[in-house]
Amino acid sequence: MANLFDKQAKNYAGTRPGYPEELFEFIASKTPNHDLVWDVGTGNGQAAKSLAKLYMNVVATDTSQNQLDYAPKLPNVRYLCTPSNIPLSELESSVAPPGTVDLVTVAQALHWFDLPAFYQRVKLVLKKPHGVIAVWCHTVPEAKDNIPVVNDKFDAVFRLFYADSQPYWDPASKLVDGKYKGIDFPFEPVGDGANHTGPFEFTTEKVMDSEGFLTYIRSWSAYLTAKDKGVELLSDDVVESFKRAWSEDGVDQKVVKAPVYLRIGKVGNLE
Repeated sequence: MANLFDKQAKNYAGTRPGYPEELFEFIASKTPNHDLVWDVGTGNGQAAKSLAKLYMNVVATDTSQNQLDYAPKLPNVRYLCTPSNIPLSELESSVAPPGTVDLVTVAQALHWFDLPAFYQRVKLVLKKPHGVIAVWCHTVPEAKDNIPVVNDKFDAVFRLFYADSQPYWDPASKLVDGKYKGIDFPFEPVGDGANHTGPFEFTTEKVMDSEGFLTYIRSWSAYLTAKDKGVELLSDDVVESFKRAWSEDGVDQKVVKAPVYLRIGKVGNLE
């Protein structure tokens, strides 16, 4: 899967929606200390950039050097290209000593992970009992409360296109469609009176023109998988349908919103 994201690192960096500051403020409010974060699967550093405003130091790791090349250089963020499962013997030298990390984050990537192996590493590095893990995903833009993504005509084209793309999505992506409700998350609720670990919903938004939205689609793993199989999901006819529907109101720059779903928990005294 890392090879797919290598292929579209520039598109990913330029067109993927970011994450709202409210998300990071909510997460930061759940960690007693704000010294060290491990941002896993950082990609182009979207989350690391925001975390660096709230925590003293961020270690941001990814398996794709191409993605890391597009990450912002910040004085308190250390980027590392690592294997998908960092050997336990190298975890201290690469990331941090056991029991020293306040927060582990994963943005839009947990569904690709070997969860048992990853959680073993999380439980090793987090401070006990109050170290926090926060993972989140955003789904594709969707109409909500009778408010369309762009307009009714565009939304109809997009729904049909998304249905046509389904054979090319990896099964792991179904966890994103399910808002991470079904993902294994063996951690304790965090915060006063909390009785569950989510998902908690936030909203991200990005100003796009029609070409920007098409470039965003080209960053999808499903689009790249289809292309590898010789299928062009964005055929000339489909692109024309998108552009015609997008520009129906004569305004090319539009605010596109997408829901973000957060799971958050503390490590407790888990071994």
